[in-house]
Amino acid sequence: MKYKKLVIEYGNDNMPVEYKLLDYDIVQRWAERLIAAQNFPYPIDHPDRFYGFDPIENQIESAITNINLLCSKIEQQGIRIDRILQSINDQDTLNYLHSIFENYHGLLDNKLVSDNLEKMLCDLNIAVHRCESIQRGADPRHVVTYFGLPKTKVLLESDYQHFTNEYTFGSVYLNYVEIGKTLEDLALDNDKYISENAFQPFRHYSADFNVKFYNSNPKQIANHNQLVDDYYQRNSIFFEKKGLTKNSMLLRKGTIPLATLYSRISIDDLTSRQYVKKVKLYE
Repeated sequence: MKYKKLVIEYGNDNMPVEYKLLDYDIVQRWAERLIAAQNFPYPIDHPDRFYGFDPIENQIESAITNINLLCSKIEQQGIRIDRILQSINDQDTLNYLHSIFENYHGLLDNKLVSDNLEKMLCDLNIAVHRCESIQRGADPRHVVTYFGLPKTKVLLESDYQHFTNEYTFGSVYLNYVEIGKTLEDLALDNDKYISENAFQPFRHYSADFNVKFYNSNPKQIANHNQLVDDYYQRNSIFFEKKGLTKNSMLLRKGTIPLATLYSRISIDDLTSRQYVKKVKLYE
């Protein structure tokens, strides 16, 4: 069986949007994971996980309120959090809060806490990334995840040739599912709280994916690539000790495209439908 089409239904009126799957081997293996998640069945974790569609002031206010409320709830579970977030641009506090998630959650599929606290910590991780998304331009996209599905599958060496950080409107991309940060994340975040074990290259994949509704800016990509390359050079000893040279496949920037938009839709079509009702694959 070979899948050729992805259809996502959005909003209360179940607006169908069709995406054409790319002809990569990893795309079919990702599709198998998606079917496995749906057959269990695992629900979509946050069907309303949309970024960048609302007015920026509303996004900022909502993100800061939400992350501080989560921190308060986590503290009630016995985990001390010394800070509150006051500015969306306070990357140091965001790094600190991300370290709370990493330290208490545990690395991939290595649960250290109760189900209730695990969910709060996962929500904190999402809240941190939402704040970072806003401060870095609030590019519109949405994310579909199935946290319950075990993350047991790893990319093949041949899959890394498809990595890109040049994104196109309406394209579907494989989601990073590791617990930790990639080289790109480290370069962007300047994180002084992260442990050595929390550097996690993009190895595992799951059913999780995201859909980006913007086109990358070539100048911004060039600046981003230089930033990442400079970070590697400043920390080359750390990476070389792990057997990772500058051109290692595990340090590739971006992610793997899975599908391209086939339907004709606009940002306005999705702004009033920020909810994923169904995800379907077709042969």
